[in-house]
Amino acid sequence: MSKNIWVFCEQRDGELQPVALELLGAARELAAKTGEKVGALLLGSGVTEKAKELIAYGADEVYLVDDEALTHYTTEAYAQAVYQIVKAYEPSSMLFGATSIGRDLAPRLSARLRTGLTADCTKLENDEEGNLFMTRPAFGGNLFATIICPGSRPQMSTVRPGVMQKLERDDSRTGEIIPVNVLWDAGKFAVKVIEEVKETQNVEKIEDAKLLVSCGRGVKNLEPAFTLAKGLGGTVSSSRALVDAGLMEQARQVGQTGKTVRPQAYLAFGISGAIQHLAGMEESEFIVAVNTDKGAPIFKVANLGIVADAGAVMKELNKLLEKE
Repeated sequence: MSKNIWVFCEQRDGELQPVALELLGAARELAAKTGEKVGALLLGSGVTEKAKELIAYGADEVYLVDDEALTHYTTEAYAQAVYQIVKAYEPSSMLFGATSIGRDLAPRLSARLRTGLTADCTKLENDEEGNLFMTRPAFGGNLFATIICPGSRPQMSTVRPGVMQKLERDDSRTGEIIPVNVLWDAGKFAVKVIEEVKETQNVEKIEDAKLLVSCGRGVKNLEPAFTLAKGLGGTVSSSRALVDAGLMEQARQVGQTGKTVRPQAYLAFGISGAIQHLAGMEESEFIVAVNTDKGAPIFKVANLGIVADAGAVMKELNKLLEKE
């Protein structure tokens, strides 16, 4: 019988990705309702020491494959490894980060396991029987659909980074590390990584920022936004409109087709608040919205709303910061 909730814990160059720890936090909440254990899948080469870290962040069991064949991510090698572990231990649910790796691996596995996959989830809930209710944007982000997979196991979903909250690290937690040996079918390894070339980005990671000064179509001059963000110790982000116009880098985009953020303060200047944008920032702790349109949807989620010109408000805030 299928049981337990598993998280594919993505690592790159031996470093656990934040989304893996976020999903462990989500899995712990789900497991609290069903009484299941939280399992972590850790695959790579030279990653054994990271297993203890996963236990500290919420895993009860870590299924570890430390093998040179997994030095670099390739679809077939990772798919073979995860498939064999899943068939052997039969988890009830599996969570993947909606990253380039998770979006590549999860659908391959769902096809091999003959089960369903709900992509880009923004909310996960379950009942006491372990049925997983997976909510994601649908119809271009104009509404949210909750999807269930009652007829097959494991239930599978990908979740965007930044949506869930990781637990505080607790090094006193105990758990079991289960080494797994994979029987490779190397004849199917059609891809070999010859070299990795990493792109260097000078843009701050908006998903890690505690304060965001976010600009939309209503901002005509971006310089005050960067000045304000620097003065407040924050980072500049953007709606899709400015990215499409070529005025902002895609790495700064917040929303359904951008990044999901959860800063302590989100200052939205000239952003109307389309549902696609709200999906990426509505979990921010404190939201300030500035817009000339008093009927803008952004005001429905804002803790503080100002009906005014975004540029004028930023100018006044910068003056106040100069006086300090």
